[in-house]
Amino acid sequence: MGWNPQDYAENAGFVPALGNAALMLLAPQPGEEILDLGCGDGALTARIAEAGAHVLGVDPSAPMLEAARKLGLRAEQADGQKLPYGSRFDAVFSNAALHWMPDQRAVAEGVFRALKPGGRYVGECGGHMNIAAIRTALRAVLGRHGFSPDSGGGQTYLTPEAFTAIHEAAGFADIEARLIPRPTPLPTGIRGWLKTFRAGFLDEAGVPEAARAIVIDEVEALLAPSLRDSAGHWTADYVRLRWTARKPR
Repeated sequence: MGWNPQDYAENAGFVPALGNAALMLLAPQPGEEILDLGCGDGALTARIAEAGAHVLGVDPSAPMLEAARKLGLRAEQADGQKLPYGSRFDAVFSNAALHWMPDQRAVAEGVFRALKPGGRYVGECGGHMNIAAIRTALRAVLGRHGFSPDSGGGQTYLTPEAFTAIHEAAGFADIEARLIPRPTPLPTGIRGWLKTFRAGFLDEAGVPEAARAIVIDEVEALLAPSLRDSAGHWTADYVRLRWTARKPR
């Protein structure tokens, strides 16, 4: 995905706002060393720093890291599937990022290595059945026009059971994971959501600019009966996976 910080702030400000529950589970303490995995523009990283923790944000997107650094945050470019840290952090936190990382086993193993003995892993991401209607509509429209339907998906939305099995295999203990249905208002509608979260997939599918408006119009028309209310407000069918886990001492 090619993330645009301006688009993200305009169309996806709800993402860090809805990360408060996971942040409360993290409960960062003054002086702790914390890794924010998939920090994006640093909105929640800054909240961790405000609690007095020494926080490092990592993300693969250079533009998003630049936005985080403008907030005065420490931020490094890193692939969450290839974390380079060893026994360095008291806690690892992640919000709305894990489902963008296909190799979930590599992520779990890297987080485990990065934690000090006794360290905790807390976060939230898209879970099983997340945005099912949106993904189905995208696949249908892309396929109808001869584009790759798989370009409308590609994320990993785990069940709690699958998440637990992967993290037990990585060595974690005291794993608690659950799904939370969370219908989420879209302040800029489905078009703003698609612009922010699916532009890269339309690029990968080879959808030319001339056809892009048609694809988006058809996706919007398919979704309107189920995701748009009578006043014209859009709500995405989000389902979140929230977890806590610990590295044994």
